[in-house]
Amino acid sequence: MPVVDAEPLLAETRPIFPLSVDAYHQMIQAGIFDEDDRVELIDGALRAMPPIKPDHAGKNNRLNRLLTLRVGDDALISVQNPLTLQPRSEPEPDLMLLRPRDDFYEGANPTPTDTLLVIEVCDSSLRYDREVKVPLYAAHGVPEVWLVDLQHRRLELFREPGVDDYRLVLRPEPGEVVAPLLLPSLRIGVDEIW
Repeated sequence: MPVVDAEPLLAETRPIFPLSVDAYHQMIQAGIFDEDDRVELIDGALRAMPPIKPDHAGKNNRLNRLLTLRVGDDALISVQNPLTLQPRSEPEPDLMLLRPRDDFYEGANPTPTDTLLVIEVCDSSLRYDREVKVPLYAAHGVPEVWLVDLQHRRLELFREPGVDDYRLVLRPEPGEVVAPLLLPSLRIGVDEIW
């Protein structure tokens, strides 16, 4: 009779206890993580975020400047900050355009009802962002997500959130101009992103 290693079987049958956003916040308050720890809570699991490479950081900087110069008082730009998706997720998108608030979200993290646009800059994380984070945003009603795909120099717009994904996906070509649905005056040429 063949010998079966019992440890892998035990690992597969052990219960997993997903974290809630509230438990995650308690861990942060208790000092379990410091500001240099790159983690985010996705569907109850703590996920390590990959280090930010220069091209990714540069694209964040370019988009942040572009948006800052154009958006004015119509939105607040949030860079790599948490978005609370109750009860078990708190991703940290690269950029968000948020509804303006007098407290600048000092009292609580933004939620989907506060978002006008979420932007994820993707290099090695493209598949994860497209297959995990975008459906997560859709399921929580984030109105619009843009993926800036560094590998293929492509922009993807996700609109009309549904239960588990967006019903409308657009891939504008170079030379086209795009604008977020909830900020139609914010017109950006696709070429300006690159």
